[in-house]
Amino acid sequence: MMTPAYVQLMAEYNQWMNEKIYASCSQLSDAQLQEDRGAFFKSLQGTLAHIVWADGLWMSRFLATPDYVAPKIENLKQMSFASLTRHRLEQDAAISNWAGTLDASWLSQPLTWLSGLYQRTLTEPGWLAVTHFFNHQTHHRGQATTLLMQFGIDPGPTDLVFMTALPNTDKH
Repeated sequence: MMTPAYVQLMAEYNQWMNEKIYASCSQLSDAQLQEDRGAFFKSLQGTLAHIVWADGLWMSRFLATPDYVAPKIENLKQMSFASLTRHRLEQDAAISNWAGTLDASWLSQPLTWLSGLYQRTLTEPGWLAVTHFFNHQTHHRGQATTLLMQFGIDPGPTDLVFMTALPNTDKH
């Protein structure tokens, strides 16, 4: 069973990886960030915008904020990289704060939400939704690291174990 400590670890990993990805992306021009590289979300900025968009949607579900209005994905794709970075930093802080408030009972209870994708109400255990949340981030950050490598930029180690095993290093 998932524990609050695990969620806190994954929130820390999320923040660590986003810092690495965004620092690596800051070496690219706006044109490079927007360039269609044939990825699922076309560009590096498109990929990062998708993660920001999805994270906001899931956090609104976790925090039960029914009045949340997700930003349009096209707006996120087109905003300046500095603005997207600020948005990401704010989200990561919110994710860490939320993770710090969780208890085991929240994770074991059902979570119900309206799926925009399937246009229906879904219910799953909280722990499963949280698993999806962190897995989704990792999946798309993997795509982002591939795009960075295509530009000749190595973001360094990305495995969870290296977050604590190799602190403050970019060794492989």
